[in-house]
Amino acid sequence: MKEMFTKENVRMINNNGEKHGTITPRINDSENFEITTLRIDVLTDGRHAEVEYTTDWQLDAYRRDLTVNSMFLGFDGTVYDYFNGYEDLLERRIRFVGDPNLRIREDYLRILRYFRFYGRIAKNGKNHDQKTLDAIKANISGLGNISGERIWTEMKKILLLNMRGDLIQTFLECGASKYIGLPDEVNFDEFRRITHVDHDKQMLPISYLSSFLQSVDDAYKLHLRLKLSAYERELAIFLTKYKEETRNVDDLLRYKRFIFLAGRNQNVNKEYVLELLKYNNKQDLFDQLLTWSPPRFPITGEMLSSRGCAKGSTMGLVMNKLKEIWAEQNFEITTDGLLNEVPAVLQELKKKNDGSVTKRQKIN
Repeated sequence: MKEMFTKENVRMINNNGEKHGTITPRINDSENFEITTLRIDVLTDGRHAEVEYTTDWQLDAYRRDLTVNSMFLGFDGTVYDYFNGYEDLLERRIRFVGDPNLRIREDYLRILRYFRFYGRIAKNGKNHDQKTLDAIKANISGLGNISGERIWTEMKKILLLNMRGDLIQTFLECGASKYIGLPDEVNFDEFRRITHVDHDKQMLPISYLSSFLQSVDDAYKLHLRLKLSAYERELAIFLTKYKEETRNVDDLLRYKRFIFLAGRNQNVNKEYVLELLKYNNKQDLFDQLLTWSPPRFPITGEMLSSRGCAKGSTMGLVMNKLKEIWAEQNFEITTDGLLNEVPAVLQELKKKNDGSVTKRQKIN
């Protein structure tokens, strides 16, 4: 293959793939194609494989994970099928090639690939072959040796499938929770509640997984295991903190305040609040908030200085308090009205400071 592409002056981006029999020609300097020669696995450890090249198509097919992934197509349209993958495809059935225990032990990530392909092809979310489920349960601890990034890449695809509810529940009932960063004991009630809702808009994968989290600490543990992005981590924390508290909250102003008081991250926080509304199936509030943009706060530092507010930390505290007052009043107080609140806010801060000094004096 290398000689063929070199002869035609086709650039190749091979990186580390060549040791596995894969080369990557870049056609017209615009599109990459991964091309892999026939191979067999000589040695596997559940994560990596040492390969040996072969010219035997059946041996190459035998190293595949699922029967529907082990077929070949000839240039003339002939299908070469050594393990009844075509029949399984017609029956919308997902099976491992040969002994499922052997296939899984070659690469434990195949457990997740099984559920992903099942969700794409099968008719029923619970029509699994018992022998396959037994093999998954027997080897589930192997996921502990797989990197969080690889696990999360597969799980995100599963969580976007229509069968996500049945698939994830079956996967976790096989004992996967503690190997993927979730609490050892998971409660399916909340998960089933949000997966049974017919959302107009798809939730993010991390939102579904957040239904199993009971605390911020749970969210951090999940992040450490799956190596979530910063956006996913903060969304998981946000949902975990507010999903129960806002379950029965239908006050649009409450959600507007969430966004406005977020400060510099208003755009990101708006996305989090919208996801929270989808999570709690509040479609009307979602639609209203979707087109709303946080208003520009009318007060400046110069205005506060003219009202006797000292610069520095005091001004920051006063500014934050005025923002809270403005948000509580649905952003309808005028600039003059807000400035009229400054003396009272300064007096309140002075009382707090005086109280803090008194406490420190008593302690001393």
